[in-house]
Formats: sequence, C-alpha cells, structure tokens
Amino acid sequence: MFLTMDNIPEEVRLSEPITLCSTLIGGEYQKFPGDPVTVYSPVCAKTDNGLQQIVLGSRPAGGVEEAQAALMAAVTAYNEGRGKWATATVGYRIACMERFTNLMIEVRDKVVRILMWEIGKSLSDSEKEFDRTVNYIRSTISALKELDNSNSRFQIVEGVIGQVRRTPLGVVLVMGPYNYPLNETFALLIPALIMGNAVVFKPPRFGSLLFAPLLEAFRTAFPPGIFNVVYGKGEVVVPLLLESGQINTLALIGSSKVAGHLKKLHPKINQLRAILGLDAKNAAIVLPDADLDLAVSECLVGSLSFNGQRCTALKILLVHRSIIDEFLEKLLHAISKMKIGMPWERQVMITPLPSQAKVKQMRDYIDDAIGHGARILNEGGGDIAGTFFMPAIVYPVTPSMRLYREEQFGPIVPVTPFDDIEEALAYVRTSEHGQQVSIFSESPEIVGRLVDPLVNQVCRVNINSQCQRGPDIFPFTGRKDSAEGTLSVTDALRSFSIRSMIATKDSTAGKALLGSILHERTSNFINTGFIF
Repeated sequence: MFLTMDNIPEEVRLSEPITLCSTLIGGEYQKFPGDPVTVYSPVCAKTDNGLQQIVLGSRPAGGVEEAQAALMAAVTAYNEGRGKWATATVGYRIACMERFTNLMIEVRDKVVRILMWEIGKSLSDSEKEFDRTVNYIRSTISALKELDNSNSRFQIVEGVIGQVRRTPLGVVLVMGPYNYPLNETFALLIPALIMGNAVVFKPPRFGSLLFAPLLEAFRTAFPPGIFNVVYGKGEVVVPLLLESGQINTLALIGSSKVAGHLKKLHPKINQLRAILGLDAKNAAIVLPDADLDLAVSECLVGSLSFNGQRCTALKILLVHRSIIDEFLEKLLHAISKMKIGMPWERQVMITPLPSQAKVKQMRDYIDDAIGHGARILNEGGGDIAGTFFMPAIVYPVTPSMRLYREEQFGPIVPVTPFDDIEEALAYVRTSEHGQQVSIFSESPEIVGRLVDPLVNQVCRVNINSQCQRGPDIFPFTGRKDSAEGTLSVTDALRSFSIRSMIATKDSTAGKALLGSILHERTSNFINTGFIF
C-alpha cells in the first residue's frame, strides 16, 4: 500500500512544496513575525527510517497581531454598515461573486490536487467537492436574484408605504471543518459575503493550504477588507476576536462543546448571532422487513464514505435482533470488498486519516468497546499502519461503551441489536444530537408510523437511504446539539442577513419623495430594479 516518494505516480504529485508566506488582510498580502508552520500530508511514504508523513509545505504561524489586524480590517471595511460593500446594490455584489467564481474555476486543478494531498480525500471526491462548491455558488447567486426581485416592490397597508429588503449583520467570523474544508466552509462564507457582511476567516488546521490558490481570487474580486484570513492556534486567536465584542456573527462547523464555549466569550452574547453546524450521531434503524441488500449497501457507504469523516455519516446501526445475523453476514461480505488505498487510486473508499492523533482516538474507541464486551467482527478491523486505520465493525455496542453515544467521526461501524421498535425510537429520542436518521423498511404502515415521532427529534428522516446533506436546495440543520440556524442555498441567505424596511405615509408628499428617490437613484436600498 505504501510507496517511496519516487514511486508515487508523476501525474498525481504536487509539482512543488506550497510555501504560503503571507496572509490576506485588508486587500493586501501581509507578513507577520513568527516561524512558519510545516504542513504534513496524511499520506505516508516509505523511507529508510520507516513510514513518514509527506511534507506539503508551510503556512504562516499566525497569532495575536495577525488576528487584531484582520479584525480591524473587517471592522473598517464594514464601517458600522456604511462601507462600500454593506451599502452596495445586490447587483454589484452578485457581479463580484461571479467574477470570483470565474477566477476560482481557473485554479480548479491546483485546489483539487492540494485537497487530495492535504486531507487524504480521494481524487474523485476532491473533484466532486470542488465542482459541487462551484454549483453551490451559482445556485446561491440565482437564489439571491429571486429573493431580491421579490422584494423590489412596495407594499401599501393601512396607510403606510413600505419596502422590505434583507441587510447584512456586520462582521462574521467563519470557521469551517477539515473534512469538507472547501464545500462546507464556502456554505458559510459565500452567503455571508454576498449578503454584504465583512468576513474574518480562520482556515481549519487540516485544509489550510488548499486556500492558497484562491487568495488572489478573493483579493481581486472583492473590495479590500471584506475577506480577511487569520491563522494561528484557535485557542489563542479566536477568544481574542470574540472577546473584542466586534464580531457580530459566529459561523462555525465543529463541535457543540467548542461552540458553547466560544459563544460565552462574547461580552454581549445577546448581540451575537450564531450559525452553527455541530455534532451528529446519526442512527440507522433496520427493521425485520427491510431489503437487506439495500440496507447493507446504504449503511456501508453511509458509515464509511471518506473514512466516516462526515457529520452526516451513519454513526451507529440499530438492527432488529431477528435479522441481525443475516445483516452482519452481508455487511462483513460487503466491507471485505471495499477498496483501501491511497487517495489517488480509482474507486478507493478508505484513505489515510489526517493525523496520528486521529488514529489513536479511533483505537481508544475500539479498546473501550472491547473492554466492555464488544468484538471486532471483520478481519483486520482496527489495525493501524502509519496514518491508516482499517475500518472496523464493532458488535454488540451497548450503553456502557463510548461508541454508543459519542460521535466517532472515523472508520468505525458500531452495531447494536434491538428487540422492540420502541428501543430504537428511545435511542433517537434520548440522544443529545438531532440531525438525521435513516430507517429501512418496506412497510408503508411502519414507515408512516415511524416518521411522525422521528421528525420531531431530527430534521431529516431518510427512508431506505443513507443520511446526507444534499441536494443543497433542501434545508440542512439540526435539533438539540446538532445545529443552530439553517444552511441551504436559500436559508443561508436569510441566516446571514436580517430584514430591514423603510416606511412612509401613503400621502401625496410621501409618494412624491419615493418617486424622486427612485428616479434619481439616490438609494441602493430603495429601488425597484430587476436583476436578470
């Protein structure tokens, strides 16, 4: 499985190390003191000293000085709502976003290659992530046109003339995840920008270099200070940003524990808006009448796609005891056929994890489960080789084990038997998480009866299919500790803005004044223009 550097195929190598010396703040590339941080790939190579993670390049160390500069640039650019971007027409913002998209497409191959090497995602999935992100931007632009055009009229109610539009929130701190560092980060970043906010962006620890080819597109397409990047340790720079009180919105995809801590750092927590995508422990409920071949196929992909490193992954399989033996037999056969290898290999599903610490975390889950009576069913499951962690089917998982409730976020498939459907419903009901659930049954009566209570516990019930995010037009959110706010194309535009309106009396003078404003185009807010 492992190759020497010389044996890695030429067509998938990075042409040279990525040396990111400066960061983008206030529309300029700026350098700050501090030694650069070396960035390693999850991919290991054979060397005379054994397996070694490959060095990809380096990025700025970041720190307090950089964070303060980025914050001040964003605050200045927003200028308490008086800045060029905040007061611009929607048409102007869309034009800037379209220009950014075109520039982004020009560096597609570079971004995809770095994405593959930096987080270990397969080449085909890296390509899909890039292309899906471009489609997401285009869909966002279309949705904003429709939203703004619907607001390009006046309403006259009870003697009052009014016009309602959506306006920005202010300065947004954006922090995306490492597992989808491009797509899910842009699901926060794009609506935040296009709605007129100024952004301070902190890249994820794993997945920071892939933004290097995109910095020039951000610098060229948007006004200075609207998009600013800050590196550094999260525990150092993020508290500084929030404690300043000058962050108006926290946009984070991460853990509920971190989100709760960060929100409390803001001096006026009631003034801080939060858009959060958080933990999930999505369950699959497999019933006796399920199509087992379909259920096994969906559960396997749902559990282990990109090593199970997806918030929408199936994190525990609840299987009726009457079919558990047959289900496990089919699951074991399916996992034995799964391709494990390097991210550039065709049809590979299991690739290296991002760090040795992540490998150890997975092993700790396994050891805890075994210590409480579980077994690894598949041959080689849980074995470690460098940054590889071989996928493991763990059975039977019980409430005494960490895997029963904790989100493992890795290639472990916990399986739990149940005797009565109320046991499975109780698991979902008592969970601290409420993102999605999958149910597998061929009975209209059973599915219909299960859906009604489940939709009040989670925000998406998948019938005979794995949990997933898309299509992006559908709402993506969660209950309990799984989310705050909704991230989908249209909902995200609303999440990163607020409705504001102008009003005047329905009088001759009021109509004349509004008519003059429209005719002379003295306001970007008050207009009846149509965006094609």
